[in-house]
Amino acid sequence: MKDVDYIIVGCGLASIAFCEQLRAHNKTFVVFNDDSQKSSIVAAGLYNPVILKRFSEVWNAKEQLALALPLYSKIETELDIKIDYKLPILRRFTSIEEQNKWFTASDKPSLESYLSLQLIKNDNPEIDAPYGFGEVLHAGRLDTETLITNYKNLLKKDDCLKELSFVHNNIQFKDDAIHYENFKTKQIVFAEGFGVKHNPYFNSIPLTGSKGEILTIKAPKLKIKYAIKSSVFVIPLGDDLYNVGSTYNNDDKSNIPTEAAKEELISKLKTFIKCDFQVVNHIAGVRPTVKDRRPLVGRHPKHHHLYVLNGLGTRGVMIAPYVADRLFKLIEDNESLDAEIDVNRFG
Repeated sequence: MKDVDYIIVGCGLASIAFCEQLRAHNKTFVVFNDDSQKSSIVAAGLYNPVILKRFSEVWNAKEQLALALPLYSKIETELDIKIDYKLPILRRFTSIEEQNKWFTASDKPSLESYLSLQLIKNDNPEIDAPYGFGEVLHAGRLDTETLITNYKNLLKKDDCLKELSFVHNNIQFKDDAIHYENFKTKQIVFAEGFGVKHNPYFNSIPLTGSKGEILTIKAPKLKIKYAIKSSVFVIPLGDDLYNVGSTYNNDDKSNIPTEAAKEELISKLKTFIKCDFQVVNHIAGVRPTVKDRRPLVGRHPKHHHLYVLNGLGTRGVMIAPYVADRLFKLIEDNESLDAEIDVNRFG
């Protein structure tokens, strides 16, 4: 039987951020992952400190970015990959009133460093934006697929990845440790995304799940090097390729792309993009969402060596390093969690 300090279930953004905590503190661990959950892979990957629908600050944006950006930079250096692309996000205005709301919001202390005061006029004939754009500062795109693929390779190289489904009923609680298969461990962290609904220890948590679908289009005439937020996001990937997303479906919990979502995205895209384009890819995944839009982090009320790291929703790129840091400090230093992220806030 092999001794490890931690078993981690799942290998998405939350899991990777927690693995980095363990590696930084010389903890031993093994990750179980069966690729059943796709939300991190299909994520658009934008990190954006502003809620652009109503021009308000993302919860704890400053603290999240302060942890996330150095972490992704560290991973880039260590794995010799490029995943963090600094990228202006331009919010397309649909009226003078929206322009005025933008400039009013930019006066707020929490937003002044994120919202540019300069109105950007549209000079691209392939975009319909008569009222121009507002620019979000300190934003970018994380290539989540490249991150996860390369991080899994690192785990394999270190013999820390088991590409197997985790069988929850095979957990054995002993006096001094937890036994699972041929592993003996002190703690198990479940970072399963929406898959936690099949976890008998945490399946009662109020994770609702929202299916998101994203298109990749090829648009040779568009020629933009910034992301646009209008009725949908348009995110440049290079080589005339762009991601377009995303949809929100609270009823369908499958990872299967649908024609209805494809038509919805194309219809919205055509409201402001004039040039021809071709759909070259279409993917779907279920985001782990919570009704109060806060993550689910913490300790099982009965089995105190079982933990959950979940509920990152649509902003996993920013939130994952923040909640991983908080969970590690809870486990190792007994630092209490903020009530607003504690999984036990729902009773």
